[in-house]
Amino acid sequence: MNPELRNTTTRKFIRALEADGFAYVRSKGSHRVYRHADGRRVVVAYHRPGATFPPKTLTSMIVGAGWDQDDLRRLGLIL
Repeated sequence: MNPELRNTTTRKFIRALEADGFAYVRSKGSHRVYRHADGRRVVVAYHRPGATFPPKTLTSMIVGAGWDQDDLRRLGLIL
């Protein structure tokens, strides 16, 4: 995992999802589900807007979103 991603907050990650075309669908407990028009789905473990994610959780969400390094740069998650 890129070290720059370690400080990604919940708020910043959700803004990146929405900028990429994901829309909030539903929530259950502390998990929010976002879907893209092309069928991709990401489940965000949402506890506090300023909280950061554990590395494996963040990696799982990035894989679910189908993002690569170029997408992460475009969305402002890494430099």
